[in-house]
Amino acid sequence: MSDNPYLAHLNQGGNQEKNAFNGLIPRKTTAKQAEKLENAEANPFTNKPFSAKYQKILEGRRKLPVHAQRQEFLDMVHKNQFVVLVGETGSGKTTQIPQFLAYDELPHLKGKMIACTQPRRVAAMSVAQRVADEMDVKLGQEVGYSIRFEDNTSPSTFLKYMTDGMLLREAMTDPLMSRYSAVILDEAHERTLNTDILMGLLKEVCKKRKDLQVIVMSATLDAGKFQKYFDNAPLLSVPGRTFPVEIFYTPEPERDYLEAAIRTCLQIHVSEPEGDILVFLTGEEEIETACSKIRAEGDELIRSQGAGPLKVVPLYSSLPPRAQQQIFEAAPPRRTPDGAPGRKIVVSTNIAETSLTIDGIVYVIDPGFAKQKVYNPRIRVESLLVSPISKASAQQRAGRAGRTRPGKAFRLYTETAFNQELIEATYPEILRSNLGSVVLQLKKLGIDDLVHFDFMDPPAPETLMRALELLNYLGGLDDDGELTPTGELMSAFPLDPQLSKMLIESPKYNCSNEILSIAALLSVPQIFTRPNNARKAADEAKAQFAHADGDHLTLLNAYHAYKTNNEDQNWCYDNFLNHRSLKSADNVRNQLRRTMEKYDLDLVSTDFEHRSYYTNIRKAIVAGYFMQVAHLERSGHYLTVKDNQIVQLHPSSCLDHKPEWVLYNEFVLTTRNYIRTCIEVRAEWLLEVAPSYYDLSNFPNCHGKRQLEQIKNKKARNDDEKKSSSKKRRH
Repeated sequence: MSDNPYLAHLNQGGNQEKNAFNGLIPRKTTAKQAEKLENAEANPFTNKPFSAKYQKILEGRRKLPVHAQRQEFLDMVHKNQFVVLVGETGSGKTTQIPQFLAYDELPHLKGKMIACTQPRRVAAMSVAQRVADEMDVKLGQEVGYSIRFEDNTSPSTFLKYMTDGMLLREAMTDPLMSRYSAVILDEAHERTLNTDILMGLLKEVCKKRKDLQVIVMSATLDAGKFQKYFDNAPLLSVPGRTFPVEIFYTPEPERDYLEAAIRTCLQIHVSEPEGDILVFLTGEEEIETACSKIRAEGDELIRSQGAGPLKVVPLYSSLPPRAQQQIFEAAPPRRTPDGAPGRKIVVSTNIAETSLTIDGIVYVIDPGFAKQKVYNPRIRVESLLVSPISKASAQQRAGRAGRTRPGKAFRLYTETAFNQELIEATYPEILRSNLGSVVLQLKKLGIDDLVHFDFMDPPAPETLMRALELLNYLGGLDDDGELTPTGELMSAFPLDPQLSKMLIESPKYNCSNEILSIAALLSVPQIFTRPNNARKAADEAKAQFAHADGDHLTLLNAYHAYKTNNEDQNWCYDNFLNHRSLKSADNVRNQLRRTMEKYDLDLVSTDFEHRSYYTNIRKAIVAGYFMQVAHLERSGHYLTVKDNQIVQLHPSSCLDHKPEWVLYNEFVLTTRNYIRTCIEVRAEWLLEVAPSYYDLSNFPNCHGKRQLEQIKNKKARNDDEKKSSSKKRRH
């Protein structure tokens, strides 16, 4: 048998497969040789015969625009370490480029993998499923995916779709990314926080690993910036399968974009030729509201005007995979042979802008808004705000209508607003985020000089300073900015630094089992549902779990009840609880528990009957979130500690009274400043848990400061009295 691992592998297969592999030289495959492998009788990755379904899919793959440039792509990859690829939506880049590399490198023979990162969980899961089908392998075996709290891979996986955050976490334990022979950064134009850090990191890694291939893929034409950043990397442009799209604007600004979107949707259904509709909205609640209204009014149109049947499908990241797959199903058929055609309406967040391609879309409705993360370092507030999109996003959305035939895009804003009010491109996330997690990750990766780290767009110094300050107060960094043992532990959890600190400190307060549950519940979508048509019943159901001391304990009560009732889906439905979120929290809890066990953090609980059961849990929460506290002033409103922001308890809070001190999980900017997920705490706990943060010498003047001073002075007097009495006893 030959020493060549390629030929050794061949000898296991039949003659047909041997002929297909003949002449293959590692790293120098031609497109023709790769196509021979694809046409062979046996799958080169599993040695099993290809299925009939595979041949049919292969025909479709060969018609994708990216296929015509396979040889050009391979030539670039063989000559360059970095390649920038710009492919319009629908060109096939996300599904085909990783396969081109897999057939070129045959990474499974080298014990290496190819990573393809996605900014969104939904895209990572659905694309991995599609590519597994195309390669005729089982999802989770040769092709798999890895997202936060869910790993669907095996030892035989060599092509791995993953969120950019997951690759970053892997880099913490393997800084040279030695498991990978190639890394593909897909949707790089979205410039998520993790993608930006990965780009800087990969530049460093590639200096030490000349065998690592990096392909940066983007859907928009700001390729010049990527090329320049990656040492003047070559550019491959792939055209999309696009048809002309007619764009319509509203003559006047719309007062309510949600109502306008629903109305436009129904008008298209009644008056336009057949073709599916894609509606962009900003979040889960809005999408579900729109879906139910479109269904109800659509049924009325079928009855009154003989309109065709409608299939309305929501799409957002927290939907379960099975529900997400519904977007790819066909529109409903006509009710009668000569009746009006059926239509599918997909109501989606901006996940459908670039990450997923849905065939059959002919009409796009674009209200011009999306949820964006915005961080104000002055007052340390990070919020998801509904903001106008950029011109680049508007073009991407419109392009979705021209995939299968000429389409129409209905923009629910004026042409003047498009030209004069929308920015050219969305600001990168790194410029509008709290960088606490980022700084912790970079420190863990051994990058100490954050100011000179090669960011494509460096964040504001003030934002970096705030992150260093946060980690210093949490004990993750020492006064010299070096990672402490606590910081090392914090970085082991895939959580925000404050949640990690809360978990690490919980054994001290004898409640780590309960804090595990709370951390998991805070990491998943809201577990309480409140449908528009049953708000009163939902509020009554929530009240049975309510705890007088606050929302964290209410969440814990609901979770305990869910476990007591054997995780029953019907019980959840009857009690207005989101079964999917609770199941997800259970999964998250198990993973976090494994991490705690790995680092020898005790899993303990206070006896439920003991009066300090809930007190201990509240103290442990303070250990992580002591910087997110507000004090009730004499005027009746709350002031956040140190930042002096006027806030109010969110209406969804279970607190039926106004405690003097409250700790909050998030700050919500809507018509007013709200604090959400709140719990009552005591001033003495704050002084005890975080004396350096509650150093009153640099505290702004307010009623809260005066109260803290009184408590501090009283404690000092008590301590003095104890000392003097013990002295007397000794004499």
